[in-house]
Amino acid sequence: MSYKNRVLTAIQIDQKVRRIALEIYEKNAEESSIFLAGVWDRGYQFAELLAEQLREVSPLKVELVKVQVDKSNPLQAEVTFDVSADRLKDACIVLIDDVLNSGRTLAYALKPFLDLPMKKLETAVLVLRTHRLFPISARYTGYELPTTLNEHIDVVLEGDDKGVYLT
Repeated sequence: MSYKNRVLTAIQIDQKVRRIALEIYEKNAEESSIFLAGVWDRGYQFAELLAEQLREVSPLKVELVKVQVDKSNPLQAEVTFDVSADRLKDACIVLIDDVLNSGRTLAYALKPFLDLPMKKLETAVLVLRTHRLFPISARYTGYELPTTLNEHIDVVLEGDDKGVYLT
């Protein structure tokens, strides 16, 4: 990775994760538990970081859910998650991805949750771009980055190259 294209450093990502965790707790302080549903794979990695921080800053029981979406062909493949639907009934859920660009991935990832009776469904992303084609917004955002359509955001959430890169 080219460090000159780094938009967020590891330290900045950690600060944003902590801030989002505090915001999630603030908006859900009356709850006893919350589900963080991360879109596989980087959205799930981001959800893991948020879960760790939420456990540090709140008494909430935090449970992770892995959401599988075929990003290249979301209409052909079923969106699935790794917990039983019964466990999610009447729950507070935050659907999480690393980057919100067009809104397509989060729009399709919402589908199985909309079939459940739930208390609340919110969204969180680390990076918000400004090219939405779907009516999806993020309740919790780490960083808003206006980009051109030709630019790409790479999110690395572990290792020595941890950061957000504009390519």
